Parts: sequence; structure tokens; C-alpha cells
Amino acid sequence: MIGLGRSVGTSTVWAIQNKAGIDPAPRRSGPTSAEFLRSQASGIIAVDLFHVDTILLRRLYSLVVMEIFTRRVHLLGVTAHLTGSRATQQAATSS
Repeated sequence: MIGLGRSVGTSTVWAIQNKAGIDPAPRRSGPTSAEFLRSQASGIIAVDLFHVDTILLRRLYSLVVMEIFTRRVHLLGVTAHLTGSRATQQAATSS
């Protein structure tokens, strides 16, 4: 096991999981993660909320969505006064 600088045997991990009532992972026979993403790409989107500082030292917030399959980017909104409700409203009205 990597991360904490200690080696832990597989049987030790099994014993701890067994004692906690955690079943072993199912067989890993199926699509790889790349194959899964390729088959599901038409329904996957990426969302980003970022800020841009203007030359006049104003901060603007932008909400952007990218369709993974087509790689088409949609600018959903730009505002100088970001609130949670405004971001939610912008995402809801643009879908």
C-alpha cells in the first residue's frame, strides 16, 4: 500500500475488511474506464466556474459547460456579483 510509507499485506487488508463486514470487490470484468467514458461521452458534460480580472481591476465570474462528445463549449453566464442562487439560476435556465 502506498501513501503513508508503511507496507501492508493483502491478507491484512482482507482481515480488516472482513472484520468490518465489507465484502470483497466484484470481479473486474467489464469495460475499462476509457471504454466506459467513450460509450457514455454523449451524455457527459464538464462544468467550470472561474473568475477573470479585467484591466480595470474588476472581477467577473463566468459559468461554462463543455459537452464532452462534441467538445462544444457553452458560456452560460457572466456576472460581477456572484451568489449561489444566481449560479444555480444560470445553470437551470441554460439547460
